[in-house]
Amino acid sequence: MPTEVILPKVDMDMATGQISRWFATEGQQVKKGDVLFEIETDKAAMEIDAPASGVLRDVTGKEGVDIPVGAPVAWIYADGEVYGAKAQISPEMSAKPTEAGAVPPTAGSEAPPSGLPSLPPLAISPTRGEINQSPAGARATPLARRLAREAGLTLSAISGTGPHGRVVKADIDAAIAKGGAKETPGVTLEAPAPAASAPAVKAMSDDQVLKLFEQGSYEFVPHDNMRKTIARRLVEAKTTIPHFYLTLDCELDALLALRSQLNAAAPMKKTDKGEAPAYKLSVNDMVIKAMAMALKAVPDANASWTESAMVKHKHADVGVAVSIPGGLITPIIRHADEKTLSVISNEMKDLASRARSRKLKPEEYQGGTTAVSNLGMFGIKDFAAVINPPHATILAVGAGEERAVVKNGEIKIATVMSVTLSTDHRAVDGALGAELLAAFKRLIESPMGMLV
Repeated sequence: MPTEVILPKVDMDMATGQISRWFATEGQQVKKGDVLFEIETDKAAMEIDAPASGVLRDVTGKEGVDIPVGAPVAWIYADGEVYGAKAQISPEMSAKPTEAGAVPPTAGSEAPPSGLPSLPPLAISPTRGEINQSPAGARATPLARRLAREAGLTLSAISGTGPHGRVVKADIDAAIAKGGAKETPGVTLEAPAPAASAPAVKAMSDDQVLKLFEQGSYEFVPHDNMRKTIARRLVEAKTTIPHFYLTLDCELDALLALRSQLNAAAPMKKTDKGEAPAYKLSVNDMVIKAMAMALKAVPDANASWTESAMVKHKHADVGVAVSIPGGLITPIIRHADEKTLSVISNEMKDLASRARSRKLKPEEYQGGTTAVSNLGMFGIKDFAAVINPPHATILAVGAGEERAVVKNGEIKIATVMSVTLSTDHRAVDGALGAELLAAFKRLIESPMGMLV
């Protein structure tokens, strides 16, 4: 009996997939483990191996169209096995065109199975009867497909320069440089009339809020410009940036011991009030340095997202959230990866002092490549911070506290600090964010690396 070759599920959310390329052809001899075809999903392209050895027959899975997961795309007949009529394919297993590229049934064709929605018809121009492939059906790499979707380009209108005419990133970049690719003339897709949608959700008006409280039971304090700016930027950040969060624990004992040694070794300097140590390091100073060095160790995470390109930063400029009367501001330690801990400490004290008296210059709090928000001094164990555009990451730092940890099968007491990295998924994916956080953890737990 022939071995059925199905379209496998290679992604958790995958319901359908596309075969972007066949490596074997009808009637070809294949061996178990040979690469048969390539599946293209929204995230990656994956090669699928032959499940058995024999002759490839009845290749029904077409390139560039949506195929339900689990549907047969071919059969492999063992050597010597009699090949008869083409295998019977049930309607639900046949390749299903993408919605935008669906072809309406012609007269005499079978009606779609009951329960399946009808697809919108295609209006074909009388001057040209060719049906263009939709962006989902065009031949393109996953990266090119994503870039085209984000730029609002029509893949079928872009000439591919990759293998077999596949659209690649360079083609998308060229199309963007030319002002975008337009829909190929001659084909109009008649989209179904939009269903009546619910009105956009709006925040409660001032009057609606005040009506909920008894007259005279409150004081009405108008917002100042800082609070209005904070509110606007936070709404912008949470509605336009796809946040995701990574949390891990860092042991602090080695860092606390090194900090004590460095502070004890600080030289004295003369001040208006007499002599004082030239610096006094805080845990936060060392967190800033570790975050900056982690970004340099994982440079792909030191980025900002724009609609046309990824901005890869050459320096690690770390913003530090400072609470001030009526709001919050984030002064920036520029080139923090290149500065010593003592310089970072003194610079941070100066910036924080001037931030609280609202004497910072715009260039001292605008920009930056990441940020640190530390609530450990308030006893907060862990929390997730909101990303501050144009950053792609922000590190939320909790309190260092003694906890029971297991080492070599024994329970020990260690000072542990929980940190959470908020990440813009458009710029930094999960694995990259995890790599950045792991680099930070190494520096915190082996702090001598920050001195060399």
